[in-house]
Amino acid sequence: MPLSRNVQRLQKRLLGDVGRAIADYSMIEDGDTVLVCVSGGKDSYTLLSLLMHLQQRAPVKFRLIAMNLDQKQPGFPADILPAYFKSIGVDFRIEEQDTYSIVKEKIPEGKTTCSLCSRLRRGVIYRVAKELGCNKIALGHHRDDIVHTLFLNLLFAAKLKAMPPKLVTDDGAHIVIRPLAYASEADIAAFARGMEFPIIPCNLCGSQSNLQRQKIREMMADWDRRYPGRTEAVFTALQNVVPSHLADTSLYDFAGLVAGTVPAAGDGDEAFDPPELLPLNETRVEFRLREDD
Repeated sequence: MPLSRNVQRLQKRLLGDVGRAIADYSMIEDGDTVLVCVSGGKDSYTLLSLLMHLQQRAPVKFRLIAMNLDQKQPGFPADILPAYFKSIGVDFRIEEQDTYSIVKEKIPEGKTTCSLCSRLRRGVIYRVAKELGCNKIALGHHRDDIVHTLFLNLLFAAKLKAMPPKLVTDDGAHIVIRPLAYASEADIAAFARGMEFPIIPCNLCGSQSNLQRQKIREMMADWDRRYPGRTEAVFTALQNVVPSHLADTSLYDFAGLVAGTVPAAGDGDEAFDPPELLPLNETRVEFRLREDD
């Protein structure tokens, strides 16, 4: 079915976001085999759709394998994703692991399950990636997720840490990439509605009302309503870090500062200047589509 003009515009914008992220962080290279984790939510459906689009038009050759972890949640519609994967012609793996029972057994009723659930999922994903010979693992986290993680760590864990667009797994075996790092949740949600993806709700953790992450989401939504563009500004700040104006002695040699030397650009007393709202980065696009596309 041909896409509506509005969905085509959204697709073009999202493809640009993904292309820039892949180029800026060297996420996908020639010969890669990428395991695309698909939960059945809007983000992972969008990720798979965009990567399949780029796969046909990108200047490098890479393989995609879609993966879903069936956690044996009661009522989970196990037939939806296999049927969808077959309909779009992507290689896929459905992995069945009863992590649901483990989480329910270990976590008291009323407590958030995200931490344990995430660790169990991660272990299964890494194992499957190794079995399938995948050197990259693509996750569907987007720009809003990254900003929310920053504030989650800042306010609840006392760490200035976010969610990186790219990282190496603890065992060094795989690289995890987040190609949607520059994409907004609003664009992804609108695109998913337009594409009519068969969304599968998460009944294990997605419905918990007491999540700290949900509180952060509400805070950022309020900021964006009152001061449009705050999420974009915070994300851009993550790409413009000035260690000399923080307080981590492992990142900057405060003890070695002496009078009589001229500080490097941005390292002096410019912190006291009035703040300016900088334009969003206009990053280069090296992961370009072919001209005839």
